[in-house]
Amino acid sequence: MDSQIKAFVFDVYGTLFDVTAVKEECEELYPGHGEAISQTWRSKQVEYFMLRQLMGNYETLYSITHDALKYALNENKLKSSKENEQHLLDAYLHLPLYQEVEKVLTALKHQKLVVFSNGSHDMLDPLIENAGLKDLMSEVLSIDEIKQFKPTPASYQYAVDKLNLKNEEVLFMSSNGWDVSGAKSFGFRTAWINRKNLPVEELDLEPDYIFSDLNGLLKWE
Repeated sequence: MDSQIKAFVFDVYGTLFDVTAVKEECEELYPGHGEAISQTWRSKQVEYFMLRQLMGNYETLYSITHDALKYALNENKLKSSKENEQHLLDAYLHLPLYQEVEKVLTALKHQKLVVFSNGSHDMLDPLIENAGLKDLMSEVLSIDEIKQFKPTPASYQYAVDKLNLKNEEVLFMSSNGWDVSGAKSFGFRTAWINRKNLPVEELDLEPDYIFSDLNGLLKWE
C-alpha cells in the first residue's frame, strides 16, 4: 500500500459510470441501431474534445456530447429531432454506476475522495447527485473552470492546485488509457481500471496499478 497517497481522484465516464448504458435509450428511439449509435457517439465525444483542445477551440463537454450525438445519427442515416436529441442527452445525467462503485467508495469514505472530469458542471453535478454520490465526495473538479481538457498537463496541474497536494500524493483512477497515460506523465500515481481487459498503451507510461474494477482499491480500506 502506498502511504504517500493523500487523495483518491476519480475520472467519471467509464470509470464510475457506465457510458455504454446509453445504448438502451438509443435502441428505444432507434430500434436496431442502439449499439451502433452509442459506439460512434462515445468515440466521437472523445475525438471532438481532443480535436478542440488541439485547435484551441473550446466548448463544454455537454456541447461536444451533443455534436457527437448528431454525428452518430447522421452516420447511421437516421432522422433526428430536438426532442430525441434532448432525450438522449438527458440519459447522460442518469448513467448507472458500475455495480461495485458505491460499495468501494463507501469503504474508502475515510479517505479524501475527489471527482476530476472533462465533464462540465452542468453534466457532472446532476449525474453525481442522481447517483447518490454527492456526500461521499470531498470535491467535484471540472476542467471547464480552466478550459483545458485532460490529458493536457495544465488540466492535471489544476487538480493539484485545487487539492493543494504534491503530484505524487495523488492516486488517479481512470478506465481510459489515454487519461491514465496523461496523469502518469504529469507525475500522479495512477491506477488503471481496465474494465475491458485491454493492453497497456504503448506510450512508455506504465500505470502504477492495474485493476479490473474498483475493488482493487479496497487494499486502502
